[in-house]
Amino acid sequence: MKLIDRTASQLATLLQDGEVTRSEVVEAFLDRIDAVDESVAAFLHVTADRARRLARAADKAAEGGATPGGVPFALKDNMCTRGIPTTSGSRILEGYRPPYSATVASRLEDAGFILLGKTNLDEFAMGSSTENSGYFPTANPWDLRRVPGGSSGGSAAAVAAFEVPFALGSDTGGSIRQPASFCGVVGLKPTYGLVSRYGLVAFASSLDQIGPITRDVTDAAMVLNLIAGPDPLDSTSARVRAPDYTQALVPDVDGLVAGLPKELFGEGIDPEVKARVSEAAGVLGDLGVQVEECSLPHATYALDMYYIIAPAEASSNLARYDGTRYGFRYGVGESPAEGPARPEPGGEDPPPGLAAEAARPGPADLLEMYVETRRRGFGPEVKRRIMLGTYVLSAGYYDAYYLRAQKARTLLRQDFERAFSRYDFLISPTCPTVAFPLGEKVDDPLQMYLADLCTIPASLAGLPALSLPCGFSQGLPVGLQLMGPPFSEELLLRVGFAYEQRTDHHTKRPPLLGVKRR
Repeated sequence: MKLIDRTASQLATLLQDGEVTRSEVVEAFLDRIDAVDESVAAFLHVTADRARRLARAADKAAEGGATPGGVPFALKDNMCTRGIPTTSGSRILEGYRPPYSATVASRLEDAGFILLGKTNLDEFAMGSSTENSGYFPTANPWDLRRVPGGSSGGSAAAVAAFEVPFALGSDTGGSIRQPASFCGVVGLKPTYGLVSRYGLVAFASSLDQIGPITRDVTDAAMVLNLIAGPDPLDSTSARVRAPDYTQALVPDVDGLVAGLPKELFGEGIDPEVKARVSEAAGVLGDLGVQVEECSLPHATYALDMYYIIAPAEASSNLARYDGTRYGFRYGVGESPAEGPARPEPGGEDPPPGLAAEAARPGPADLLEMYVETRRRGFGPEVKRRIMLGTYVLSAGYYDAYYLRAQKARTLLRQDFERAFSRYDFLISPTCPTVAFPLGEKVDDPLQMYLADLCTIPASLAGLPALSLPCGFSQGLPVGLQLMGPPFSEELLLRVGFAYEQRTDHHTKRPPLLGVKRR
């Protein structure tokens, strides 16, 4: 078995036992990136030289008796990395190199894990296909003509394409789980507050949460061990001690009771997707889980709530990008020269940018600088959400829209509380459909928003949710979503692990890569 075929936990064992070196592991994955990323386009920046340097240092430390980590990983490019470009997929942050790292990045590197690069995403995490990236779209390794999902599409595609053993993504309304479903990998959105958001470029602060994208549930538990827990740098970090999640990986789910919310199996769910999820529920039933239909009455309105609350918070968070503090400023300085449509896989420089647009006389006044910086730096979806968010927060509309959405959010949370008084966890499809073709929905925002139909309810309630492969439709992966009460990650991982022990969907590989997209 090649090194790239190993899971993160398997690689950790090989490194611990001294069977391979950190340099060998890092080089194997860098070679894989060189071989396939021209087709997949999962990475915005590949930190090859830095990764090799860290691997050599770790190998030297291991010779002295120390046994540091060495497993490679990737980060979604909305997580700050000191001295390494962090663009959040936006032209407006082009060239920005943070003076600090996100807590999750620091925790992984402190444990000896080696960053290989930053992955592509929908601009400021706003999208469901990674087609809203300010640089280029990412392709789905299962079919290069289809989307990988979003906004963490680059992270999910990199894991599915065996370019990294695991990656971190961020989830606001489903942005870890939905691309995990489309790419046939495992994605975990932790309970809000379990993982620090310090250093995460904010989209919607009451919803954003960082989590792992991995090849199996074992790796998800291992990574969660490293990134979970209180952080004094994040005021929203939950003051709870994280357990050892790997201890939950026992295939014993006998006696658990699961609910199937009828609102998440209704209109808009593809029949084949529904069939695969029903089959997965049957597998859990064979393992001793009692499965019953249940109801989350206000889940019907979850999309409406989300697309009021999230844009409102985004309009506030993105106000800081005005041309004076970060990245691109209209009419000031010079921008990189025009170059290729995407970065060279081994390069560490940021992608080409706004070019000659910035190298022109300064703006006539402050207002022009603000307007032109944002007009040229933000993409269409970001502008759309800023305008919508500003509208629902404006005088005369706040009570009619934003306040009512927050009240409905409370009702949805109460629906979940009632459900969890009866059920240990809930089952649903992760997405209504399998991955759709590139370009199919990019000009139809409402259809794109529907891709998050099943993931948004757990996000609004701040609950943990796990997506894992449960079969195929049209030759493409289908995702099974497990949702639990707050801080029930151990339970969800146990159920997911038990399901994996009975099935082999997580072992399936995408077809031969390296073929250029048509």
